[in-house]
Amino acid sequence: MEFFSESDFETRQFGAQFSKQLKPGAVVCLTGDLGAGKTTFTKGIAAGLGIKYEPVSPTFNLVNAYDGVIPLYHFDLYRLQSTEDLMGIDFDSYLFSGGVCVIEWPKIAYPLLEHYYQVQLLYEGENRRIIIEEVRK
Repeated sequence: MEFFSESDFETRQFGAQFSKQLKPGAVVCLTGDLGAGKTTFTKGIAAGLGIKYEPVSPTFNLVNAYDGVIPLYHFDLYRLQSTEDLMGIDFDSYLFSGGVCVIEWPKIAYPLLEHYYQVQLLYEGENRRIIIEEVRK
């Protein structure tokens, strides 16, 4: 699926619509350059899951947790170097917690994932984004 966004609002709306297919245990891997809209897309997912608080980038925390009908675990793995680094944040316990895991900068997590949604956000200018979604098994 491919979606063209002309604003943060549209990116959030698409994230909210996308969230309707997510079940407990779902993993969403977000890729794209800095400023491409990964956290904005996550805000839409959170809204779609009925989470009252707007997510912020977990760059320095590595993971932020949000309570909702289905909990949301928002990861930013940009600063981690290896899959072994994930063990230090108890990554597996989040994956099997029954929540939805959204992972920004997921490269080091791929070896630990079996099924996930891959969402690529391509920066096309100040307000334009192309969002490409596919399921990876």
